[in-house]
Amino acid sequence: MQEINQDILNLIRKYYPQIAERPLQEEIAKVGKVMQFKTGEVIMDYGSYVKLVPLIIEGSIKVSREDEDGNELFLYYLQPGETCSMSFTCCMMNKKSEIRTIAEEDTLIIGIPTRFMDEWMGRYQSWKNFVMTSYDNRMLELVRTIDNIAFKKMDERLLHYLEKKAEANKSRTLNATHQEIAYDLNASREAVSRLLKQLENDGLVELGRNRIELL
Repeated sequence: MQEINQDILNLIRKYYPQIAERPLQEEIAKVGKVMQFKTGEVIMDYGSYVKLVPLIIEGSIKVSREDEDGNELFLYYLQPGETCSMSFTCCMMNKKSEIRTIAEEDTLIIGIPTRFMDEWMGRYQSWKNFVMTSYDNRMLELVRTIDNIAFKKMDERLLHYLEKKAEANKSRTLNATHQEIAYDLNASREAVSRLLKQLENDGLVELGRNRIELL
């Protein structure tokens, strides 16, 4: 019989109060695994089968999507107290991942084996609510991403991206190359460099070597 990991139990109670049922908390503390990822480390890649569902404790995770031509597009960030709802879909349908998740900064998660996902949906109301709320939040994020692409000019998309990155990193100083930003926005490096210079002239950012300060 598996023992309850008291450290995991305490983390769940602190960062996931919405998972309220004590028996469920204890089950997570029995089967969950604490995992650490360094900045830039790939957590889940395109085409891989999902083995664990992450509950994020510290740090942040960048989620991206790739089209058939290999062009990548940034979707959203995941923060402590959240999970990747797309991993629920993949594990329940036993399908390969269509997203890539990368640690935006040093990140700590509790990984839950996927075999428990469907079982807990039927047994625990708070888990069902947690999963459905996660789906709803991610859907809103995706709608915002589509709106940015469809209705906003490139300079507005760039500024929105920088704000979201600053929020994820909990810092107004961003360490990123123009090429990395261009890759996330599916734009050319030249366009990003030109628009960043424009934002600097407008007094919105201050540029340094591989550094952007949001003012």
